[in-house]
Amino acid sequence: MFRMTTYAYIDASNLFYGGQKSLGWSIDYEKLLTYLQKKYQTSIVYFFGGVEIHKFPFDYLTHESVPIHEIKKYLTDLIDSEKQNMTEAKLALLDRHLKRVGFYIKLEEFGYNLILKPVKTYHDEDGIPTRKANCDVDMAFYLMRDKRAFDQVVVLSGDGDFLPVLKHLRENRKEVLILARSPRTAKEIKKFAGDKFLDFEYLRERLKRTDQK
Repeated sequence: MFRMTTYAYIDASNLFYGGQKSLGWSIDYEKLLTYLQKKYQTSIVYFFGGVEIHKFPFDYLTHESVPIHEIKKYLTDLIDSEKQNMTEAKLALLDRHLKRVGFYIKLEEFGYNLILKPVKTYHDEDGIPTRKANCDVDMAFYLMRDKRAFDQVVVLSGDGDFLPVLKHLRENRKEVLILARSPRTAKEIKKFAGDKFLDFEYLRERLKRTDQK
């Protein structure tokens, strides 16, 4: 009997933008992984996101992803060695970023495959800074790289920039499912997906955190 191979790709900046403040509820990422595995029989789930590295010597030519355990040690050592010379605001910032690293380590322990990019500062034409990690190209690359390995793909993003890749996958007889937040999903993605689109908001009761772990 033919067994369909399914991979999932999560665009964290699109799906989880604003976190609990934006969603109105807090996601239990262990439940999310279990849902993807049981509902779609996913064998691999990629999580694309950004992480603050604070001058950590990250080498793009050597690493596909920021080495999260090395970042944890780097930030911990930085706080320990420099805290006497840091302002409370700087310490609070580093502590927040270290907690984010801890969150990623927990995701890795759950079973997610992490693809993390350093957060960078970009300036618009008016000189206004914006901090972000551009993972779109990485995710598109992985989708194309893996297309021979899966029969079905679950894409957790509503970003319209992925449309050419998604169309190519379907043209190559891949089943493409979109699981995204309706308000943050491009019209062309909804039109492309049709009945293969599921609004992430409908999973609230199934995926929300009910504890404070």
